[in-house]
Amino acid sequence: MGIFDVNGYEFLILLVVGIVVLGPERLPEYAAKLARFVQQARGMASGARESLREQMGPEFDDIDWAQYDPRRYDPRRIVREALLEPFESGDPQDDDKPVTATMAAVAPAQVFDPSKPVPWDAEAT
Repeated sequence: MGIFDVNGYEFLILLVVGIVVLGPERLPEYAAKLARFVQQARGMASGARESLREQMGPEFDDIDWAQYDPRRYDPRRIVREALLEPFESGDPQDDDKPVTATMAAVAPAQVFDPSKPVPWDAEAT
């Protein structure tokens, strides 16, 4: 799986679009520029990797780089796992107690009563 993940048909479509947009006379020039850019990017990535390996030493090989892949992080999965994991309180005596609705509430809900005046703080405005 590459960076661009382009299959054969998509490559042909990109080639046809490139010929139409750039024209057949300028296409080889831009293809050569793209090839040089890709080579430079690979060289920079390789240089950065070697520099990091020098700075970190043997710890570099122990790192699980797959865990830092941004494609692994699905926000829906992260929220689902966070909601399903058990609540950890700092008090070990609370582990045996069931969590009730009154314990889980952070603050009592305030209900708006239209018959009462709206609270106003003159210093806050």
